[in-house]
Amino acid sequence: MVIIFHIYSFIILYLCTLKIKTMRTKSVGKKKINVVTLGCSKNVYDSEVLMSQLKANGKEVVHEGRGDIVVINTCGFIDNAKEESINTILDYVDAKNRGEVEKVFVTGCLSERYKPDLIKEIPDVDQYFGTRDLPILLKHLGADYKHELVGERLTTTPKHYAYLKISEGCDRPCSFCAIPLMRGGHISTPIEKLVLETQKLAKKGTKEIILIAQDLTYYGLDLYKKRALGELLKELVKVEGIEWIRLHYAFPSGFPEDVLDIIREEPKVCNYIDIPLQHINSDLLKSMKRGTTHEKTNALLAKFREKVPDMAVRTTLIVGYPGETEERFQELKDWVREQKFDRLGCFTYSHEENTGAYVLEDDIPQEVKEARVEEIMELQSQISWEKNQEKIGKTFRCIFDRKEGNYFIGRTEFDSPDVDNTVLVSADETYISIGEFAEVKITSAEEFDLYGELV
Repeated sequence: MVIIFHIYSFIILYLCTLKIKTMRTKSVGKKKINVVTLGCSKNVYDSEVLMSQLKANGKEVVHEGRGDIVVINTCGFIDNAKEESINTILDYVDAKNRGEVEKVFVTGCLSERYKPDLIKEIPDVDQYFGTRDLPILLKHLGADYKHELVGERLTTTPKHYAYLKISEGCDRPCSFCAIPLMRGGHISTPIEKLVLETQKLAKKGTKEIILIAQDLTYYGLDLYKKRALGELLKELVKVEGIEWIRLHYAFPSGFPEDVLDIIREEPKVCNYIDIPLQHINSDLLKSMKRGTTHEKTNALLAKFREKVPDMAVRTTLIVGYPGETEERFQELKDWVREQKFDRLGCFTYSHEENTGAYVLEDDIPQEVKEARVEEIMELQSQISWEKNQEKIGKTFRCIFDRKEGNYFIGRTEFDSPDVDNTVLVSADETYISIGEFAEVKITSAEEFDLYGELV
C-alpha cells in the first residue's frame, strides 16, 4: 500500500536536485545555535526548554533566526506536517552544503519515528535525536544537562502568555494516532514542579498559562492513582501574577466533572475548553477506539453547558476516516449544525503506518476528504458569524497580543492565541500596551473577528 507522503517521496526530490558541494567556511569565535520549531505547542515547549539549557551553558541561541548550528525540532504527526519537516531538513542541508551553516541536527517527532530511514536517506544531517534525547542532544552541542533548571524556559511566545506542558506521551489507544509511537506512554509532571514553573513564568511577566498535554484529563493517574487535573488547577490559581489559565486537549471519555466546577467557580480559569471529539458516528468512534458514542458525546456536551453555561467549547474533527460513507458524513454535518460549537477545526484523515487504523482500507479519495473539510468549515463559518453577531454591544475583558497595521489585536477569555477569534481595536486614536488587559465594547463582527472600542 502506498503511503502518500512517506518519507521517501520527499527524499527523492532532494536526491534529484542535489547540488555539487561547495567548500564550507567555518565561523570564527562563538557559535550561534538556531533552534527551528515545527508542529504543535508541545514542540514549542520542548524547544523553549532546550534553549534555556543552552543559554545556561553559556551558548548563544536564537529561535528561528540565523546561526552557525541549526537544530530542527520536527513534527511527524500527519502527512502535511511530515512534508513540512522533511522540506525544512532538506533546505538546511542545502544551506550546509553551500557553506551557510556548519552543522544540522534534527530532533522531535519525525526523527523519533523515522530515524533509521532519515539516517539512510539524508546522511548529510550531522545527528538525529528522538523526543526524549535532550541530554544527548545537549552533549553534541557542547552543553551539559542541568537538572537544577526545572521550570526554566527561554519562552518564544510573547512574554504575557506561555504554554505549560503538564504531561508527556499518551496511553490512549486511538486507532488513527501515531503520537504514542513518537512520544511514548503517559508521564505526568508532579504538581509541585508545575507550580514552581508557573511561579517562574509569573515573575517574568506571564499573565496567561495554557495547559497542554496529549490528554489533560489523564493527568495524575500514573503519579497519584487518580485524575488530578482539578487538584493541579486549585494549586495553579494560587500563583500570584497569573490571571488566566486555559485548558487545551481534553479527552472526552472519563472526563473529570470536578474540573467543570472549578472552571465555573474560579475566575482565573478561563471559561474555555479544547476537547477534540474527532467524529460523532458511533461506528466510526468505535473503530477509532475513542471509548464513546454519539449519545455519550452529546450527554457530555450537555453536562458542559449545564455546569458552565457560558463556556466556549473548541473541538477538532477528522473527515475521511475509513468507512466514512456519505451518510455518516451527513450525520457529522447535522451534528455540527446542531451543537453550534464556539470554535472548530477540521482535518483530513491521514493513513499512518503502524497505527491501528492502518490495516483498514483508506477508501475515501483525497479530493473527497478535502471537499468534506470545506463543507464543515463553511458551516462552522456561518455558525461563528451568528455567534459573533450576538456579541455586538457587549463588553469583554481582552488581553492584547500584538499590533498589526492600524489595529491592536486582542483576545477574550474564550479565545486561544493563533487558533481562535481575535478582537481588533483601531490604533488611530487609541493606545493599548501589548500584554495588558483592557475592557472592550464590541461594535461590529465578522466570521472570525470582532471589532470594538475601549470603554
